[in-house]
Amino acid sequence: MMTLPRQSAGDTGLVEALDHPRSSVRLRAAMSAGTRPDPRQVEQLVERCAIEPDFFVRDMLTWALTRHPASVTVPRLVEELGSERAQARSQALHTLSKIGDRGAWPAITRALLFDADSEVARSAWRAAVVLVPEGEQAELAAALSTQLGRGDRETQLSLSRALIALGDAVPPVLAAAATSSETMVRTHAIATERLWHDPDVGFELAIEEAKRVVALGPDEEKGAG
Repeated sequence: MMTLPRQSAGDTGLVEALDHPRSSVRLRAAMSAGTRPDPRQVEQLVERCAIEPDFFVRDMLTWALTRHPASVTVPRLVEELGSERAQARSQALHTLSKIGDRGAWPAITRALLFDADSEVARSAWRAAVVLVPEGEQAELAAALSTQLGRGDRETQLSLSRALIALGDAVPPVLAAAATSSETMVRTHAIATERLWHDPDVGFELAIEEAKRVVALGPDEEKGAG
């Protein structure tokens, strides 16, 4: 594994550009770092991901990191998963999902999948379904199913998409969750099952249909399954 210094004198220009008050300057700096990859700049790119306020700049920082060798970026991003800063964890997870190196899988812990910060959890779900090794989808689906009913619509849609991406491992866990005593869990599970069968139905409509089914009781749930 390649070991790099945390910062070198040659990186000063990048650091200053990434710290510029104008987002357009920061965007160009990130683009330049990806266009001309230099492993010595990985540390500065990762550090900026943790604090960058602009979505488009963060997206460009992620792109720049994907242009560098995974042998350099992945260990540093895995290290970032232990940060106390939620954005650092979330952006590191997002970047790992884009790199797609399954060697990072052991770092996708239950703590991240269940993170109290919804953005971190959502990023962890997306990363997990990309990085999960073959044969471990069912275990991941079972873990993710414990988060059914969590959060707002955006969070619930993210979880539904993650579950559906796991393929044939998902129907059994949705069937089990659909019998939950918690209305929100049951509703979310039924809505996700709807999306599984018909991805074009739309999440809002799936949720509304699921609410109706739950309100009508178990007999209606069986008939609609």
